[in-house]
Parts: sequence; C-alpha cells; structure tokens
Amino acid sequence: MHDTSQVFILCLFSFCAGFIDSIVGGGGLIQLPALLIVLPNTDLPLLLGTNKLASIAGTSVAAIRFSLHLKLHSSIIIVAAIAAFLFSFIGASTVSIINPNILRPLILVLLTIVAIYTFLKKDFGSQHLFYTARAKQIILAAIIGCVIGFYDGFLGPGTGSFLIFAFIGVIGFDFLRASASAKVVNFCTNLAALFYFIPTNNVIYSFALPMAVCNVFGAIIGTKLAILKGNNFIRSLFLIIVCILVCILIIKLTHDIVFG
Repeated sequence: MHDTSQVFILCLFSFCAGFIDSIVGGGGLIQLPALLIVLPNTDLPLLLGTNKLASIAGTSVAAIRFSLHLKLHSSIIIVAAIAAFLFSFIGASTVSIINPNILRPLILVLLTIVAIYTFLKKDFGSQHLFYTARAKQIILAAIIGCVIGFYDGFLGPGTGSFLIFAFIGVIGFDFLRASASAKVVNFCTNLAALFYFIPTNNVIYSFALPMAVCNVFGAIIGTKLAILKGNNFIRSLFLIIVCILVCILIIKLTHDIVFG
C-alpha cells in the first residue's frame, strides 16, 4: 500500500506537468523530478515507465483538443509522427551502445541558440505561413520526426521545445499550431517508449493511473488557455521553459565536471 501523501504530491505535480506540457512541452521538467524525489529508492526504469504512462494521457487529450479547435495539417503531422515513433525505438536501443551524456554539451548549445533566436526574432511564430511547397513539407516533416524522435528515445529533455521550434522554423507554423502538432508527435514517441515499459513491467500503476487523470485535467486547462491566449502567450512560456532547460543542463554538466 502506497502512502496517500505520496500519491497526492505526485498527482499535484502531474497536474502542473500536464498544464505546462500541453502548451509548450517540458512537462518532464516537473513530473520526472517529482517521481525521483518522492520515490528515491525506486528503480529508474519503473519511474520512467510510470512517468510515460501519466504523460501520454495528458498529451493525447491535448492533441485531441487542439485538433478540435484548430485547422491542422494532418499529412505533415502524420508523417512526422510515424517517423518519430520508429526512430524513438532506434534512439532507445542506442542508449546501450553510446553514452547519452556525451551529447549533453551539444544539447545545451542548441537550446541556448533556440532561446536566443526566439527572443531576438520577435515575429518568430507569430504568423501561420508555409516556407516550402507541400512535397518539401512532407520530406521536412519526415526529417524532423526522425531526428527528434531519435533524440527523444536516446536522451529526451527538451523534445517538446525542439519540436515546436522545428515546426515553426522549418515548416512555417505559428506557435499555436506548432504546439498542437508537437503534441501528436510527442504522443507517438511516448507510445513507442510504453511498448517497452509495459511488457517489461516497468510501470507502477497505483501511481501512474491517478497521475494520468491529473495530467489530463492539467492538459485540458492548458490547451484551453493556449487557444484563448494565442501565440504571444505561448511564445513567452516557450522562452521560460527553454531557459529553465538550459539552466538544468548547465547545473548537470557542472556537477558532472566537479564530481566526475
């Protein structure tokens, strides 16, 4: 029997994660650390599986709610989602061959560039327009799905932010539609991970299920707010989340250098 206070705390953080993740991604910044703190003696694969099951509930609801209120480009999203699903498997399997820590400095640099570019380019993601013809969009969507899907399976932090940035900068979506599209792709990468975690019994359902419910409620409120507030609100929150990610990576890298 789990402590009721543990379930309550995790559900609270899961609600917050669903709220943030539904708008700009980055729910893993809240939910996974909460699991690590509340359940410090639990094996990491169990925590990762529990986190994924709770996360996918909110992500799926956010994707559905966005699709009901916005005109999304299904062909582009589907291609990116399928590519991301497949390559997240490849990324996950590569972890056993290559140490993910060697990529952390590169990810730090890329996230810093994303933050600086978004901050300086005030009109970035403010309008919904296409930079390329439809055939090129499909190819670019496949490339986005492959690269970011692999990254999510291999390492993970900042996946939602990278997806939003790619959909805006490469395809030409505005922030609102980029965020909505990212939810669909992120759902597929989470699903790919669960195809591993569930059969290997790496999910604590007594935590994951109530967390999933709270994640859904957070996602419902988050998507509603995103649709009402629009691009400027999402852009501001996006910058905050990316900056937090950069700070976390700097602290992690500093810790690794100092303590080896």
